[in-house]
Amino acid sequence: MSSSSMLNNSVSITVSDDEPDEFVNKLRARARRKRKKIGLRGKTSFSHIVLKKLLRWWPFLLFLLAAGLLIFEASRIGRRPSSVVKSSNPVTGNKTNKVVEKKPPTNLNRLDLVTHVVHGVREPCLKLLPTEELEHLDFPMDKVPADPIKRVVYITEANPASVDDGMSFEQHSGASRFNLFTGNQSLKQRDESFKVKGVDASIHCGFYSDKGGFRISVEDRSYMESCKAVVSTCAFGGGDDLYQPIGMSESSLKKVCFVAFWDEITLASQEADGHKVGDDRYIGKWRIILVKNLPFTDQRLNGKIPKMLAHRLFPNSRYSIWVDSKSQLRRDPLGVLETLLWRSNSVLAISEHGARSSVYDEAKAVVKKNKATPEEVAVQIAQYRQDGLPEDKRFNGKKALSEASIIVREHTPSTNLLMCLWFNEVVRFTSRDQLSFPYVLWRFKEFRNINMFPVCTRKDLVNSMGHIRKAKPLTS
Repeated sequence: MSSSSMLNNSVSITVSDDEPDEFVNKLRARARRKRKKIGLRGKTSFSHIVLKKLLRWWPFLLFLLAAGLLIFEASRIGRRPSSVVKSSNPVTGNKTNKVVEKKPPTNLNRLDLVTHVVHGVREPCLKLLPTEELEHLDFPMDKVPADPIKRVVYITEANPASVDDGMSFEQHSGASRFNLFTGNQSLKQRDESFKVKGVDASIHCGFYSDKGGFRISVEDRSYMESCKAVVSTCAFGGGDDLYQPIGMSESSLKKVCFVAFWDEITLASQEADGHKVGDDRYIGKWRIILVKNLPFTDQRLNGKIPKMLAHRLFPNSRYSIWVDSKSQLRRDPLGVLETLLWRSNSVLAISEHGARSSVYDEAKAVVKKNKATPEEVAVQIAQYRQDGLPEDKRFNGKKALSEASIIVREHTPSTNLLMCLWFNEVVRFTSRDQLSFPYVLWRFKEFRNINMFPVCTRKDLVNSMGHIRKAKPLTS
């Protein structure tokens, strides 16, 4: 009974293998769709996170990119590419096969003409003779310039033309730059040196004592005494490189000495750079003169000795051309003498200043550019004002201010005296010779026949590279 009741109450469900199970299939399809959606949602979520991170941190990422680029460029600059070249070394003048570092382009070895416009016509700033005439050029033998001074007597320890003040000398005094090389010129002697009386003049002009320094070997001094005309330069304290002169005629190479004064610091630094002095004491066209026991701690002042006292260093030379160490002479020396001295009947040629005309304006510029201390410039300018130096832009029709990187001159008594006066001023006051030259020219009223050539002529005479390294001062 009980079993029949259970059977009657049960529900029968028929299952057939031949009919598709739609329900099961729907469940399976729904499961597949869910898995697919879950996969898409995972990908979308990751992209969304990355995008959010980029939006949040993009300034920092941009900074990292910029820093990386800067580091990369700095490393490229630090690595100087080199190549093997076969050329003439501008320092040694010798042809060699060697690895040469590539340097930024400069105006070294340029020979192109510098021109300017005159009355609407473009002309060369320096009108040299044609090349064939330069080859036959010689020193004029019959030219004897009229000179009110016949003889200059140099005051020395052995020949004291006048009595020095009783101040003791100190080779490297901080209070005064007068020493055993210069002699002790008093203010009274300074004033008297500008007053030419008769045909003779006496003056302090360096080389006062044998113990004063600037020692040169006997062999080098003998060579210097053989020079009839000289182109000179100097580098003390490991200063500038030595630039070979270019544009030279064979006549000049035979008749003109090319002399570079070095001290032991410069010699060592140049040899360390591979610029060896030959057994004949030459580097290219330059004869190297080694100077020992420089008299001043200020290397700029040591440089004034060969710059201003060529007549003392080359006693038998009739002409000299001074070229600053920052420059490369690129015009023929005999041609330069003919153009700037002989043709204009001048005994001294020096460039006008390119920026200023007044000594007092130049004094302000010197202080502003930290070329000298305000105190020492003030002392010099106060003395010049007291002496009555005018504010005029020109003296005797000449521009007052000069740029003295090139000095071309004949060694006459008057030019020799002028250079001694100038040297004494840079020793007494600042080493900035632009400040003292107009004063000396103004005080030395008997001086004539000066050629103040324009700036464009100076640019044609030399290639200027600027000073490449600072000279090391003497420490003892």
